[in-house]
Amino acid sequence: MAYHKIYGGSFIVVELIRKHLEDQGITAIIKDETESGRLAGFGPTTYGYQDIFVHESEQEKAQQIMAIAIANLEL
Repeated sequence: MAYHKIYGGSFIVVELIRKHLEDQGITAIIKDETESGRLAGFGPTTYGYQDIFVHESEQEKAQQIMAIAIANLEL
């Protein structure tokens, strides 16, 4: 079972993309290095930066959904 990163950026944009993916039945995994570092006792290097991962079988569809979500932000 392999997961692939499809986006990395602001937690606000990541949450928007996650919502669009969820609406289409795609479960995304969000990785937040800030929270991981805080829990481990280390200071974060970047605040509010997260990565989105999806299963390889859903990667192509997820990238299309992500592109639409980001394009809508730029309008």
